[in-house]
Amino acid sequence: MAPTLYSFRRCPYAIRARLALQASGTAVELREIVLRDKPAELVLASAKATVPVLVLGDGAVIDQSLEIMLWALHRSDPQGWLLRDTVAMDDALACIAEKDGPFKQQLDRYKYPHRYGLPAGTAPREQAAAFLAQLDQRLRKKTGLCGTAWCLADAAIAPFVRQFAATDRGWFEAQPWPALQRWLAGFEASTAFAGVMQRYPVWQPGQAPAITQFG
Repeated sequence: MAPTLYSFRRCPYAIRARLALQASGTAVELREIVLRDKPAELVLASAKATVPVLVLGDGAVIDQSLEIMLWALHRSDPQGWLLRDTVAMDDALACIAEKDGPFKQQLDRYKYPHRYGLPAGTAPREQAAAFLAQLDQRLRKKTGLCGTAWCLADAAIAPFVRQFAATDRGWFEAQPWPALQRWLAGFEASTAFAGVMQRYPVWQPGQAPAITQFG
């Protein structure tokens, strides 16, 4: 029985979960939702009531995107996203933690300043830029964030860099981050990204299961 994935196409957390499911070759029953009209089934499955949520065949629920990524890759990791070197893997997880913490908070305030009582998003943008500059320095040395190949850190962080860049593409492209800009362009042009960004009808209770293997 395939696990059930509640997802929303544009959500960066859901994108990174789908990337890992795709990389691992895991098929799921996809339930594409609209966040402003959440189905009761999603709320029942997870108290946080937002995507992504993965419901396994035995009823167990994984409702954190990074945990979904790790679950999928521990099942199957043909591309070697889980780095075998312990130091490298610890570095990847630390980089993800910085993105999921300070950078994500700054990104939200940059993209939606009025939600946080800010007149503009300029200050949080400058704060977030420090992290992006660090990523650029990493990518000047290697083609991936933690090595020569795409890994867990790249997949976990790229959807959020994409969201940041899209907020003001002209500003992003004007920054002295050539390696980061190439890395993001490669991600956006990849078959993997295209595979997880296909459009699906919004799920309706009672409909026949739609088993999906992204890409």
